[in-house]
Amino acid sequence: MPELPEVERVVRSLRPHALGAVVHAVRLLRRDICEGPSTPADLLEGDSIAAVSRRGKLMSIHGRSGRVLCVHLGMTGQLTIRNEAPDPRRETHVHAVWTLARARVVRWLVFRDPRRFGGLWTFPSAERFVAERLGELGPDALETTAARLSDRLRGSRRAVKAALLDQSVLAGVGNIYADEALFEARIRPTRPAARLRAPEFDALARSVRAVLARAIEAGGSTLRDYLDADGKPGGAARLHRVYGRAGQPCVACAGALKSATVAQRTTVWCPRCQK
Repeated sequence: MPELPEVERVVRSLRPHALGAVVHAVRLLRRDICEGPSTPADLLEGDSIAAVSRRGKLMSIHGRSGRVLCVHLGMTGQLTIRNEAPDPRRETHVHAVWTLARARVVRWLVFRDPRRFGGLWTFPSAERFVAERLGELGPDALETTAARLSDRLRGSRRAVKAALLDQSVLAGVGNIYADEALFEARIRPTRPAARLRAPEFDALARSVRAVLARAIEAGGSTLRDYLDADGKPGGAARLHRVYGRAGQPCVACAGALKSATVAQRTTVWCPRCQK
C-alpha cells in the first residue's frame, strides 16, 4: 500500500499543478531517502516539468532537461501539493520539498513518509531510468492480458497470489487488489499458478483490470495514510469484498470468509466461491 490505483490517482491529481511548472528550489531534508546523485539539479531544481508518469507502483517526474525523478510511495508515502511551504519543525516526516511556479502561482510539492519504506531515485536521462528501474518490472497490471499472465505464470509452482504480488510478473498489484481480483475471478489464492487453465487466465486478467479500474475511479483505497496530490483520501475501501473481511459473510454466498498467510501477506478468500 499504496498500490497501482493509489499511485495512478496521485499522478492524475498532480499533473494539473505540475505540468509546465518551473522548479525554483528543492530542499532535501533526509539524504538517506534518495538514491543516486542528490544535488538540487539532480532533483530537478531549475528545470521545468514536462511529464508525470506511472508504471506499476512507481511514479516518475520528467524534466525538460531529460532528467527524471522517480518516486516510490512505499507503505506510508504521500506526495502532495501545498499552498504554503511546510514547516518541518511543526510537521514530522517531511523529507523533501519542491517549490513550483506555474502561471505566476507558487506552490510546494511535499514528499512525506512516516515509515520511510518509500524513497526517491534520480536519473540523468529517461534511458537510464528505463534501464535501471523499469527494466526489472513486468507488464503494467492495468494493461495485462490472459496471454501475458499465462506466459509468466505457466509452469510456476508458486501460489497464484504469491505470483501476482511479484512485481517482475505483473507491475502494480499488491495485497489488496490481489485478493479482490482473485475473488472476482473465483480463483483460490493458494492454487499453484501452474494449475490454472486457459479460461481461468482469461478471467483473472479481466478481473485484475476491472478491479484496478474501479479503484482508480473511486479515488484509491485510503486505509490509513494514503492521500492524492490534492490531499484528498480515496473511497475505494468501500468496494472491498474480501480484503480485511476475514470471518465476515461472503457478499456472494454468505459463507464465512477464510484467512491465511500467503507470501507473508494476510490473505482472505471465500472457500465456497473460489476454487
